[in-house]
Amino acid sequence: MRNEIRRLRDERSLSQAALGTELGVSRQTINSLETGRYDPSLPLAFIVARYFGLSIEEIFHLDP
Repeated sequence: MRNEIRRLRDERSLSQAALGTELGVSRQTINSLETGRYDPSLPLAFIVARYFGLSIEEIFHLDP
């Protein structure tokens, strides 16, 4: 699964640690999401989408 988290985070000049704090997860979780090593749970996907004011589909993309 691809996602737009790194781009969205960079646009807001947030570090991984700062975004993790805002979302209630660790910096390592943000890193794993950004690099595609971890797919978020549905609740975390909703939290990320709400934080950025976007839909889940605008942030997370299924690989073909």
